[in-house]
Amino acid sequence: MLSGLIRLARPRDWTKNVFVLIPVPFAWAAGSMESTGFWLLPFLSGLFGFCLINSAVYTLNDLLDVEADRLHPRKQDRPIASGQVSARAAAVQFVLLLVIGLGLSLAAQRSGVIALVLVYVGINLVYSLGAKHVALLDVFMLSSGFVIRVLLGCALVVADASVWLLLCTSALALFLGFTKRKADLAAGLDPSHRPSLRGYSTTFLTHAMTICAGVTIVSYALYCKDSKVMRDGWELASLPFVAFGILNYLRLADTENIGGSPVEIAFSSRSSQVCALGWVAAVIWSLAIW
Repeated sequence: MLSGLIRLARPRDWTKNVFVLIPVPFAWAAGSMESTGFWLLPFLSGLFGFCLINSAVYTLNDLLDVEADRLHPRKQDRPIASGQVSARAAAVQFVLLLVIGLGLSLAAQRSGVIALVLVYVGINLVYSLGAKHVALLDVFMLSSGFVIRVLLGCALVVADASVWLLLCTSALALFLGFTKRKADLAAGLDPSHRPSLRGYSTTFLTHAMTICAGVTIVSYALYCKDSKVMRDGWELASLPFVAFGILNYLRLADTENIGGSPVEIAFSSRSSQVCALGWVAAVIWSLAIW
Protein backbone atom coordinates (compact mmCIF):
# COMPACT_ATOMS: atom_id res chain seq x y z
CA MET A 1 0.00 0.00 0.00
CA LEU A 2 2.91 2.37 0.70
CA SER A 3 4.03 2.35 -2.92
CA GLY A 4 0.41 2.92 -3.95
CA LEU A 5 0.09 5.92 -1.64
CA ILE A 6 3.29 7.39 -3.07
CA ARG A 7 2.01 6.88 -6.63
CA LEU A 8 -1.27 8.46 -5.58
CA ALA A 9 0.59 11.58 -4.40
CA ARG A 10 2.27 11.87 -7.83
CA PRO A 11 5.56 13.39 -6.64
CA ARG A 12 6.77 13.35 -10.25
CA ASP A 13 4.17 16.00 -11.04
CA TRP A 14 5.87 18.36 -8.61
CA THR A 15 7.95 19.20 -11.68
CA LYS A 16 5.17 21.63 -12.59
CA ASN A 17 6.26 23.74 -9.63
CA VAL A 18 9.23 24.91 -11.65
CA PHE A 19 6.87 27.81 -12.37
CA VAL A 20 7.29 28.83 -8.71
CA LEU A 21 11.00 29.27 -9.40
CA ILE A 22 10.58 31.56 -12.43
CA PRO A 23 10.54 34.87 -10.44
CA VAL A 24 13.63 33.90 -8.39
CA PRO A 25 16.47 34.97 -10.74
CA PHE A 26 14.70 38.23 -11.62
CA ALA A 27 14.05 39.05 -7.94
CA TRP A 28 17.66 38.15 -7.12
CA ALA A 29 18.97 40.52 -9.80
CA ALA A 30 16.65 43.26 -8.58
CA GLY A 31 17.92 42.87 -5.01
CA SER A 32 14.45 42.40 -3.52
CA MET A 33 15.42 39.09 -1.93
CA GLU A 34 18.30 40.63 -0.01
CA SER A 35 15.95 43.12 1.62
CA THR A 36 13.92 40.29 3.16
CA GLY A 37 16.88 38.89 5.11
CA PHE A 38 17.30 35.10 5.17
CA TRP A 39 14.90 34.13 2.39
CA LEU A 40 15.93 30.55 1.51
CA LEU A 41 14.26 28.71 4.40
CA PRO A 42 10.88 30.50 4.03
CA PHE A 43 11.03 29.93 0.27
CA LEU A 44 11.71 26.20 0.65
CA SER A 45 9.00 25.92 3.30
CA GLY A 46 6.44 27.54 1.00
CA LEU A 47 7.59 25.53 -2.02
CA PHE A 48 7.50 22.16 -0.27
CA GLY A 49 4.20 23.03 1.38
CA PHE A 50 2.73 23.74 -2.04
CA CYS A 51 4.10 20.43 -3.35
CA LEU A 52 2.20 18.63 -0.58
CA ILE A 53 -0.92 20.65 -1.42
CA ASN A 54 -0.53 19.47 -5.04
CA SER A 55 -0.41 15.87 -3.85
CA ALA A 56 -3.48 16.40 -1.68
CA VAL A 57 -5.36 17.71 -4.72
CA TYR A 58 -4.23 14.75 -6.86
CA THR A 59 -5.39 12.37 -4.15
CA LEU A 60 -8.79 14.05 -3.92
CA ASN A 61 -9.17 14.03 -7.70
CA ASP A 62 -8.52 10.28 -7.86
CA LEU A 63 -10.98 9.71 -5.01
CA LEU A 64 -13.73 11.57 -6.84
CA ASP A 65 -12.93 9.99 -10.24
CA VAL A 66 -12.48 6.39 -9.13
CA GLU A 67 -15.52 5.00 -10.98
CA ALA A 68 -14.66 6.73 -14.25
CA ASP A 69 -11.01 5.71 -13.92
CA ARG A 70 -12.00 2.04 -13.70
CA LEU A 71 -13.52 2.33 -17.18
CA HIS A 72 -10.46 4.05 -18.67
CA PRO A 73 -7.85 1.85 -20.44
CA ARG A 74 -4.89 3.67 -18.83
CA LYS A 75 -6.29 5.22 -15.65
CA GLN A 76 -7.73 1.92 -14.43
CA ASP A 77 -4.23 1.14 -13.12
CA ARG A 78 -4.27 4.11 -10.75
CA PRO A 79 -3.90 3.09 -7.08
CA ILE A 80 -7.51 3.60 -5.97
CA ALA A 81 -9.14 2.39 -9.19
CA SER A 82 -7.03 -0.78 -9.18
CA GLY A 83 -7.74 -1.49 -5.52
CA GLN A 84 -4.12 -1.08 -4.43
CA VAL A 85 -5.16 1.74 -2.10
CA SER A 86 -8.48 1.82 -0.27
CA ALA A 87 -10.72 4.88 -0.38
CA ARG A 88 -10.32 5.24 3.40
CA ALA A 89 -6.52 5.29 3.21
CA ALA A 90 -6.66 7.79 0.35
CA ALA A 91 -8.97 10.06 2.37
CA VAL A 92 -6.58 9.97 5.33
CA GLN A 93 -3.68 10.81 3.03
CA PHE A 94 -5.61 13.73 1.56
CA VAL A 95 -6.27 15.23 5.00
CA LEU A 96 -2.68 14.73 6.21
CA LEU A 97 -1.11 16.22 3.09
CA LEU A 98 -3.50 19.17 3.17
CA VAL A 99 -2.86 19.94 6.85
CA ILE A 100 0.93 19.60 6.61
CA GLY A 101 1.00 21.60 3.37
CA LEU A 102 -1.00 24.43 4.94
CA GLY A 103 1.24 24.34 7.99
CA LEU A 104 4.40 24.71 5.90
CA SER A 105 2.79 27.49 3.90
CA LEU A 106 2.01 29.34 7.12
CA ALA A 107 5.57 28.77 8.33
CA ALA A 108 6.88 30.63 5.29
CA GLN A 109 5.45 33.81 6.85
CA ARG A 110 5.00 35.56 3.53
CA SER A 111 2.02 37.77 2.77
CA GLY A 112 -0.46 36.28 0.35
CA VAL A 113 0.90 32.71 0.38
CA ILE A 114 -1.98 31.17 2.32
CA ALA A 115 -4.55 33.02 0.21
CA LEU A 116 -2.97 31.70 -3.00
CA VAL A 117 -2.85 28.15 -1.64
CA LEU A 118 -6.52 28.27 -0.61
CA VAL A 119 -7.53 29.68 -4.01
CA TYR A 120 -5.60 26.85 -5.67
CA VAL A 121 -7.37 24.23 -3.56
CA GLY A 122 -10.76 25.86 -4.17
CA ILE A 123 -10.30 26.00 -7.95
CA ASN A 124 -9.26 22.36 -8.07
CA LEU A 125 -12.21 21.35 -5.90
CA VAL A 126 -14.63 23.11 -8.26
CA TYR A 127 -12.82 21.54 -11.21
CA SER A 128 -13.06 18.02 -9.76
CA LEU A 129 -16.73 18.43 -8.81
CA GLY A 130 -17.88 19.20 -12.34
CA ALA A 131 -16.19 22.17 -14.01
CA LYS A 132 -13.87 19.78 -15.84
CA HIS A 133 -16.85 18.59 -17.88
CA VAL A 134 -17.39 22.03 -19.47
CA ALA A 135 -15.39 22.77 -22.63
CA LEU A 136 -13.04 25.78 -22.38
CA LEU A 137 -13.80 26.19 -18.67
CA ASP A 138 -11.82 23.02 -17.98
CA VAL A 139 -8.71 24.33 -19.75
CA PHE A 140 -8.99 27.78 -18.18
CA MET A 141 -9.26 26.32 -14.68
CA LEU A 142 -6.30 24.02 -15.24
CA SER A 143 -4.29 26.94 -16.60
CA SER A 144 -5.01 29.05 -13.53
CA GLY A 145 -2.90 26.65 -11.49
CA PHE A 146 0.24 27.69 -13.38
CA VAL A 147 -0.52 31.38 -12.88
CA ILE A 148 -0.98 30.75 -9.16
CA ARG A 149 2.43 29.05 -9.11
CA VAL A 150 4.11 32.16 -10.54
CA LEU A 151 2.21 34.41 -8.10
CA LEU A 152 3.28 32.12 -5.27
CA GLY A 153 6.91 32.42 -6.35
CA CYS A 154 6.59 36.20 -6.38
CA ALA A 155 5.02 36.17 -2.90
CA LEU A 156 7.77 33.93 -1.50
CA VAL A 157 10.55 36.23 -2.74
CA VAL A 158 8.55 39.39 -1.97
CA ALA A 159 8.53 40.65 -5.57
CA ASP A 160 5.82 42.32 -7.61
CA ALA A 161 4.38 40.19 -10.41
CA SER A 162 4.92 41.77 -13.83
CA VAL A 163 1.81 42.07 -15.99
CA TRP A 164 3.78 40.73 -18.95
CA LEU A 165 5.00 37.74 -16.93
CA LEU A 166 1.45 36.88 -15.90
CA LEU A 167 0.23 37.22 -19.49
CA CYS A 168 3.07 35.00 -20.71
CA THR A 169 2.33 32.39 -18.03
CA SER A 170 -1.41 32.45 -18.77
CA ALA A 171 -0.87 32.00 -22.51
CA LEU A 172 1.66 29.22 -21.97
CA ALA A 173 -0.67 27.42 -19.55
CA LEU A 174 -3.56 27.66 -22.01
CA PHE A 175 -1.27 26.35 -24.74
CA LEU A 176 -0.41 23.32 -22.60
CA GLY A 177 -4.08 22.78 -21.72
CA PHE A 178 -5.27 22.84 -25.34
CA THR A 179 -2.40 20.55 -26.32
CA LYS A 180 -3.54 18.11 -23.65
CA ARG A 181 -7.09 18.10 -25.01
CA LYS A 182 -5.81 17.55 -28.56
CA ALA A 183 -3.81 14.58 -27.30
CA ASP A 184 -7.00 13.23 -25.67
CA LEU A 185 -8.82 13.41 -29.00
CA ALA A 186 -5.89 11.81 -30.83
CA ALA A 187 -5.91 8.97 -28.29
CA GLY A 188 -9.58 8.34 -29.03
CA LEU A 189 -10.85 9.07 -25.53
CA ASP A 190 -14.57 8.51 -25.16
CA PRO A 191 -16.54 11.70 -24.27
CA SER A 192 -18.41 9.55 -21.76
CA HIS A 193 -15.21 9.54 -19.72
CA ARG A 194 -14.34 13.20 -20.39
CA PRO A 195 -17.58 15.00 -21.41
CA SER A 196 -15.76 18.26 -22.22
CA LEU A 197 -14.31 16.58 -25.33
CA ARG A 198 -17.72 16.94 -26.97
CA GLY A 199 -17.02 20.66 -27.14
CA TYR A 200 -13.67 20.35 -28.91
CA SER A 201 -12.49 19.52 -32.40
CA THR A 202 -8.99 18.99 -33.71
CA THR A 203 -9.30 22.07 -35.93
CA PHE A 204 -10.37 24.33 -33.06
CA LEU A 205 -7.63 23.04 -30.76
CA THR A 206 -4.98 23.55 -33.45
CA HIS A 207 -6.09 27.17 -33.90
CA ALA A 208 -6.20 27.74 -30.13
CA MET A 209 -2.73 26.26 -29.64
CA THR A 210 -1.29 28.43 -32.41
CA ILE A 211 -2.80 31.62 -30.96
CA CYS A 212 -1.58 30.84 -27.44
CA ALA A 213 1.90 29.95 -28.71
CA GLY A 214 2.18 33.31 -30.46
CA VAL A 215 0.94 35.27 -27.44
CA THR A 216 3.40 33.42 -25.19
CA ILE A 217 6.41 34.31 -27.32
CA VAL A 218 5.42 37.96 -27.82
CA SER A 219 4.49 38.57 -24.18
CA TYR A 220 7.76 36.99 -23.00
CA ALA A 221 9.68 39.32 -25.31
CA LEU A 222 7.79 42.31 -23.90
CA TYR A 223 8.46 41.10 -20.35
CA CYS A 224 12.19 40.97 -21.03
CA LYS A 225 12.26 44.39 -22.70
CA ASP A 226 10.21 45.92 -19.89
CA SER A 227 12.45 44.45 -17.20
CA LYS A 228 14.73 46.91 -15.41
CA VAL A 229 17.25 44.28 -14.33
CA MET A 230 18.44 42.98 -17.72
CA ARG A 231 21.84 43.91 -19.10
CA ASP A 232 21.61 46.53 -21.83
CA GLY A 233 21.60 44.89 -25.23
CA TRP A 234 21.01 41.41 -23.82
CA GLU A 235 17.37 41.69 -22.81
CA LEU A 236 16.24 39.15 -25.42
CA ALA A 237 19.09 36.67 -24.97
CA SER A 238 16.72 34.01 -23.64
CA LEU A 239 13.95 34.61 -26.19
CA PRO A 240 15.26 32.16 -28.83
CA PHE A 241 15.08 29.32 -26.30
CA VAL A 242 11.49 30.21 -25.40
CA ALA A 243 10.51 30.37 -29.08
CA PHE A 244 12.26 27.07 -29.84
CA GLY A 245 10.70 25.34 -26.84
CA ILE A 246 7.17 26.46 -27.73
CA LEU A 247 7.49 25.64 -31.42
CA ASN A 248 9.14 22.29 -30.71
CA TYR A 249 6.29 21.38 -28.33
CA LEU A 250 3.81 22.45 -31.00
CA ARG A 251 5.65 20.32 -33.57
CA LEU A 252 5.61 17.26 -31.32
CA ALA A 253 1.90 17.70 -30.61
CA ASP A 254 1.13 18.06 -34.32
CA THR A 255 3.37 15.35 -35.80
CA GLU A 256 3.45 12.77 -33.01
CA ASN A 257 0.16 13.51 -31.21
CA ILE A 258 1.90 13.83 -27.86
CA GLY A 259 1.24 16.46 -25.25
CA GLY A 260 -1.12 14.67 -22.90
CA SER A 261 1.31 15.27 -20.05
CA PRO A 262 3.85 18.12 -19.97
CA VAL A 263 5.64 16.25 -17.19
CA GLU A 264 6.16 13.19 -19.39
CA ILE A 265 7.54 15.37 -22.19
CA ALA A 266 9.84 17.13 -19.74
CA PHE A 267 11.31 13.78 -18.69
CA SER A 268 11.41 12.12 -22.12
CA SER A 269 12.16 14.85 -24.69
CA ARG A 270 15.90 15.43 -24.90
CA SER A 271 15.42 18.50 -27.10
CA SER A 272 13.11 20.07 -24.49
CA GLN A 273 15.63 19.38 -21.73
CA VAL A 274 18.51 20.95 -23.67
CA CYS A 275 16.32 23.93 -24.52
CA ALA A 276 15.41 24.42 -20.84
CA LEU A 277 19.07 24.36 -19.81
CA GLY A 278 19.86 26.86 -22.55
CA TRP A 279 17.10 29.14 -21.27
CA VAL A 280 18.46 29.01 -17.72
CA ALA A 281 21.97 29.83 -18.90
CA ALA A 282 20.72 32.69 -21.10
CA VAL A 283 18.65 34.18 -18.26
CA ILE A 284 21.58 34.05 -15.86
CA TRP A 285 23.79 35.72 -18.48
CA SER A 286 21.28 38.44 -19.36
CA LEU A 287 20.69 39.21 -15.69
CA ALA A 288 24.44 39.28 -14.96
CA ILE A 289 23.88 37.33 -11.74
CA TRP A 290 27.56 36.39 -11.65
